[in-house]
Amino acid sequence: MPAPWLDQGAGGAGGQNVYLHHVAQGLVKEGWQVDVFTRRTTIKQEGVVDTAFGYRVVNVTAGPEELIPREKIYEHLHKFLFEVLRYQKEHGICYPIVHTNYWLSAWVGLKLHKIQGSLQVHTFHSLASIKFKGKSDLDEMDTIRISVEKEVLEKANSIVSTSPEEVKHLKKMTSALDNVSIISCGTDQRLFGTMDRTTARMFLNVPLDTKVLLYVGRLDPRKGIETLLQAVKNLISEQLNLLVLIVGGAVAGHEDSVELKRLKNIVLKLNLKDVIKFEGLVEHGMLKHYYAAANMLVVPSIYEPFGMVAVEAMASRIPVVASDVGGLRYIVVSGETGYVCPPSDHGAFSKAIDFILSNPKWGEEAGRKGRKRVEQHFTWDNVASKLNDLYKMLLEKYKKYRISAASELGFRTATRQVWHFRTEPIQAGFGK
Repeated sequence: MPAPWLDQGAGGAGGQNVYLHHVAQGLVKEGWQVDVFTRRTTIKQEGVVDTAFGYRVVNVTAGPEELIPREKIYEHLHKFLFEVLRYQKEHGICYPIVHTNYWLSAWVGLKLHKIQGSLQVHTFHSLASIKFKGKSDLDEMDTIRISVEKEVLEKANSIVSTSPEEVKHLKKMTSALDNVSIISCGTDQRLFGTMDRTTARMFLNVPLDTKVLLYVGRLDPRKGIETLLQAVKNLISEQLNLLVLIVGGAVAGHEDSVELKRLKNIVLKLNLKDVIKFEGLVEHGMLKHYYAAANMLVVPSIYEPFGMVAVEAMASRIPVVASDVGGLRYIVVSGETGYVCPPSDHGAFSKAIDFILSNPKWGEEAGRKGRKRVEQHFTWDNVASKLNDLYKMLLEKYKKYRISAASELGFRTATRQVWHFRTEPIQAGFGK
């Protein structure tokens, strides 16, 4: 239940929010009625919002009407479920398909499947079994999450995985895995890749002779930004006129504010204050300027389920240097559209960055290859089309079961309604 429009990079918002917005918009074009349920985070939010993109957002009051840490949302899920059931009863509907995103929403979807027979499709976006690997002191919420993710993997009618790498990990969680479809995330080709570097740098007031490295994403230790800072320190004597733009912000009281303070201390310790620039919140629609202005995107994540920013950068015709983890090893073709490096290996990152900066023609060719790869594999139209086919297959496969369950509850059934949701607010942009 991420809200599709919250600013990415702040308060836990990120690629999931962009994903939700474009998927909802694409499904509307495919002929579906899409309602997105999300948790209300301010008293100013209307209960129901009909967006200009054709889908409807239902802001549910469950917990305080403000942004709260993810780990605090679980205690409000029963209230969220109650409000969803009440909304359906008031409108005389029963959603035939519930597409849940992230583990918190998975819990709600499992309950709805049991209560009213809604078919559940689930996208993990991240897995606790990987995120907490090596963590010896799992707390109660960690344990609950692991349990919920295993249950939804085994009970959901369909699992949508965003990369082959994720499927490998899912296979380790259960012996039966016949309900998984690989449908990668996409990107907006009409937004990214339409601006030249000179125009972008004039807009951002960046000198044309500067060598620009870009990071886009949340400020989180798992994003490995410290690796980028260490790699830049290795390069500073060899690459002149270097500038690193870090796009991603922080919300007071959240983990990202602590990480921002930590990173700024590292910058001072490494004597990089004239090289590193923290850009804070950048609206998603404005990211095109940053991608176009940069010589490359660096994604030094320790763990990355997919890596949507890498796709956006490739659509913008710039090479990507990324960690050899998760979806990134699927997105980036090392040696062609950029390079993948061992996570946390700042030496490997500095070598890859130095090679691309020292060979601009190679970088330009890598950018062209990246754009071509995006056009072939990572478009939102393709994502919506595949989800449309999946939903129709599920409705036909479970037709008798679904109609029977809805009839017992006194709901009218529908054939082209889908509910996308997460327990977190809808956001779009990067940082704050």
